[in-house]
Amino acid sequence: MSSIVQGFTKSLAMTVLSEIGDKTFFAAAILAMRHPRRLVLSGCLSALIVMTILSVIVGWAAPNLVSRKWSHHITTLLFFSFGLWSLKDALFGDGDTEELAEVEAELDKTWKANNGAKKNSNKVDDDLKKNKQRPLFSQFFSPILLKAFSITFFGEWGDKSQLATIGLAADENPFGVVLGGILGQALCTTAAVVGGKSLASQISEKIVALSGGILFIVFGIQSFLSPVES
Repeated sequence: MSSIVQGFTKSLAMTVLSEIGDKTFFAAAILAMRHPRRLVLSGCLSALIVMTILSVIVGWAAPNLVSRKWSHHITTLLFFSFGLWSLKDALFGDGDTEELAEVEAELDKTWKANNGAKKNSNKVDDDLKKNKQRPLFSQFFSPILLKAFSITFFGEWGDKSQLATIGLAADENPFGVVLGGILGQALCTTAAVVGGKSLASQISEKIVALSGGILFIVFGIQSFLSPVES
């Protein structure tokens, strides 16, 4: 039971500190300004849950493909690497302004290509009317939901938080890691959809990156000092 709690706690803390101000966080926030929030939340959260489960499965299977000793050492190295990466971003990065601008530019490009020069407010009204007229089941296949899902899923693929989740699942109880990861993703995605852009502007990106870096370093030290389970 203690191993599940430890995996849950580590995964929850790591996910929250990794996802606040992340590209997918901003993408969810911007999409929610243009489309019905429940569809954006459903699409983004579904993608993150699938990604978390896949990452944990890979991490859980890793010791069966590589020796437990090597998977433990790789996990320790990942934690230290991500910790130094986050600390570097905190000390020398440009904050979230550049990342937000990049995400907005990418979404605007897609937006213009798909919708021409329509005003955002009119588009939102049209989306709301169309989705209200659809049966509940068919809304699960809404282009908006699928768009939110695909942007989030591929945005997270190979991201620092995904690789960290794989490493964490290789070293901790996978069930606890799944629960903590899903709860963390749910909290961050809900915050992004409800008021992500304004929330991100009030939270210092450097503080978040610094906290995340320290957390990863702590995980790395703990992993380094822990004996390798046979």
